[in-house]
Amino acid sequence: MKSKIVTPEQAIGLIHDGDTLVCSGFGVVGVPDELLLALQQRFEASQSPRDLTLIFGGGPGDGKEQGINRIALDGLIKRAIGGHWGLVPKLGAMAVENRIEAWNLPLGVISHLYRDIAAGLPGNLSRVGLGTFVDPRLQGGKVNARTTEELVSVVELAGQELLFYRVPKPQVAFIRASISDPDGNLSIEREALTQDTLAIATAVKNAGGIVIAQVEYLCERASLPARQVKVPGILVDCVVQARPEYHMQTYGTAYHPALSGQMRVPLDALPPMPFNERKIIARRAAFELMPNAVVNLGIGMPEGVADIANEERLLSYMTLTAEPGVVGGVPGSGLNFGSSTNATAQLDMNQQFDFYDGGGLDLAVLGLAECDARGNINVSRFGPKLAGAGGFINITQNSRTVVFIGTFSAGGLKVAVQEGQLTILQEGKHRKFVEAIEQVTFSGEYAARLGKRVLYVTERCVFALTPEGLELTEIAPGIDLERDILSQMAFRPIVRQPILMDARIFRPEPMGLKDSLLAISLLERISWQPERNRLFLNFQGLKLVSPKDAQDVKDAVERQCQAIGHRVDVVVNYDGFEILEPAMDAYAQVVADLVERYYGQVTRYTTSAFLRDKLGSAIRERGLAPHIYETRAEAEAAL
Repeated sequence: MKSKIVTPEQAIGLIHDGDTLVCSGFGVVGVPDELLLALQQRFEASQSPRDLTLIFGGGPGDGKEQGINRIALDGLIKRAIGGHWGLVPKLGAMAVENRIEAWNLPLGVISHLYRDIAAGLPGNLSRVGLGTFVDPRLQGGKVNARTTEELVSVVELAGQELLFYRVPKPQVAFIRASISDPDGNLSIEREALTQDTLAIATAVKNAGGIVIAQVEYLCERASLPARQVKVPGILVDCVVQARPEYHMQTYGTAYHPALSGQMRVPLDALPPMPFNERKIIARRAAFELMPNAVVNLGIGMPEGVADIANEERLLSYMTLTAEPGVVGGVPGSGLNFGSSTNATAQLDMNQQFDFYDGGGLDLAVLGLAECDARGNINVSRFGPKLAGAGGFINITQNSRTVVFIGTFSAGGLKVAVQEGQLTILQEGKHRKFVEAIEQVTFSGEYAARLGKRVLYVTERCVFALTPEGLELTEIAPGIDLERDILSQMAFRPIVRQPILMDARIFRPEPMGLKDSLLAISLLERISWQPERNRLFLNFQGLKLVSPKDAQDVKDAVERQCQAIGHRVDVVVNYDGFEILEPAMDAYAQVVADLVERYYGQVTRYTTSAFLRDKLGSAIRERGLAPHIYETRAEAEAAL
């Protein structure tokens, strides 16, 4: 039987002028550098192949010379369709300078397109991107004036407005694995991510193209256990064994078994963050963490929230995730971003975005670069700098709660904290709260229509999204409202009655966040909205063990209802809610009593199908309609 093992030169010789190349790799993780280097060298020697269309998701590169930066050459690339561009600045410069046609599409959409192409579908349908720069009524994801073809269109299906995405038919795939046998069966056991390796290979193969795999090791034919084969040889045309320096696990780590899930390391060894403005911001964001929550943390400053969660001993009470598919553990940062130490599970990226797009995230913490009065955010384009959206649009449009974090200004900001008071020593040169943002990566108006909880956290204050726009809700101790906040903004936010940020944030010792998060008082879980005649009961993470616990709930809610003095509409958040059998009957009776005496309309929501069934049955047995929905938006819409 003929072996599929070839040299890099032989593999690259299969690429023709005008081909569409799909390249795997998520940022600094799992980049097929041996193949990219071989393509670069062939083009520089022969000026062939030419005019390639390049499709990539997570921007495989190091922000300098490696990854796709190697092939950012005039004549080699004609068009590029990518998700995240920040780590491929050489290709980004070609796009911004109008030297190539270029599109920026949401990372999750590109990930799902691989799967759709594999299934023979014409494209991908999604709500993701509505109201943002990828919406064809704005920019359609086009990066420059040279780019005219429409890859995104608006359609209506089953009464819903959706976006339809398509990309050119792929002819070549660059993928990466750990081990291959001569037949091209691939194992990825030493890789930090599974990526979309299988989906890309299937898409290109089913489109009649050529799949080229870069691997670290070769093994004998039929020696790989079937369950270790991620990509079967029937999808692979040729295999190239990489040199070690071109097959690093990440650009920051040659290889570590903790990143590939082959061992666990003690997290106590992770050093705490230095006490500065970045830690202050990450600490305030950490106050939004909830027991049993599923969380996504973005690249850059949001990575610090994982450090705070570890420092405050909160990691065991929630699950941190990252869009390339890691679930649990501590997400990596810097040149390890996208990987995870001590991960619980590893999904393919398209599967992770299934979970994200379907509303699986309780909380997302992402960066804040530019913000306007309506709460719109730009993190993707700043003049000559093309960062790209990455998974930002998927995550922010579908997470239940979104927290944008960043310094209040940029470029030379200096602060000091003394005795719990924050002082601005030097203001940053660049404002972040501006009259008009360059590109809409997050639509505040779209989020407000959905009733999404959105916060904007800086070192000196916190804003919240309201239907009327941005409202200032918290101010740091030591900060002057007019001098340090309002005079540094290009617009005036809504200012009603802002409160002081928690004093613990501004002291160097640990905040004791574990105790406070796990012991939220019942009164703090009750929110009265008089303008809507609505009572919101946040029972997320609440655990009822005994009939007394049920009675405590009744006492707290009854106290608030009596103070209001008339019937109210009620929305109850049961996400992460636990109720043991000894408390079930008592709690069901509490619900019946409250409905009879104080409630007008009442709706409830939880993502747990088990809890919807269990709690719904108990309420139904008392002659009440349970009205339990899956999301807050559905519950509120039903009132």
